[in-house]
Amino acid sequence: MTILDNIVLKKKKEVAAAKMVTSYTQLEEREMFLRDTLSFRDFLLNPARTGIIAEFKRRSPSKGVINDEAKVADVTMGYNSAGASALSVLTDRHFFGGRKMDLLEARKVNHIPILRKDFMIDEYQIVEAKTLGADVILLIAAILTPEQIKHFATTAKSVGLNVLLEVHNQEELERSLDDNVDAVGVNNRNLADFTTSVETSFRLVEHIPDQFLKVSESAISNPETIKELKAAGFNGFLIGENFMKHRYPGYAMEEFVRQLQ
Repeated sequence: MTILDNIVLKKKKEVAAAKMVTSYTQLEEREMFLRDTLSFRDFLLNPARTGIIAEFKRRSPSKGVINDEAKVADVTMGYNSAGASALSVLTDRHFFGGRKMDLLEARKVNHIPILRKDFMIDEYQIVEAKTLGADVILLIAAILTPEQIKHFATTAKSVGLNVLLEVHNQEELERSLDDNVDAVGVNNRNLADFTTSVETSFRLVEHIPDQFLKVSESAISNPETIKELKAAGFNGFLIGENFMKHRYPGYAMEEFVRQLQ
């Protein structure tokens, strides 16, 4: 059984438990459910921003603890000030040390799109994401059928959320595209064994239709890599570990952006 298999198994149990505590109706009664979301496309393509989707992540299954002292409000405001086009906030607790409250805290102090970074296997999580202040959800092709992707993307649109579809290879890409998807993210990390290679992005970019925003995820640690990815056609760049491994992630991003310029 792979790490990804274990994550999905655990997530099914977590969602079932959450449903026992809070119903759909109770979620929809929360104040944040009525909030107007921000456009992922508008912010990602804004020339005054960097295209970087900066991630708040305490730990990962492959690296263990990355930064368990950073405060989500401080880090995300630092990212915003450094020019992030969007934020990514991990809400998986068991494997990544995330918390649902992290997303709410980031939302309170930032006015740029926020991606709920989690393993979405049930429409309940999509409705929940809206109530936590998310603007974007992540759908991972490796753990979903084409029918689930279509259903979840439609559900997300019905509550005003943007959709980032994550793929790892051409087969996932070709079977997973849907008109309700806003962006296609190429994850340079193999979720079966957590090895990384940015070549995955360069290999897949020409196969992503131009109607979708194109995002390269993970394994980006050099500003020169972003310049090369932009030249190849990418609009967004999800970076987390490279910033989070520093004591002050916001400052680390500032230095990174200076090198980009």
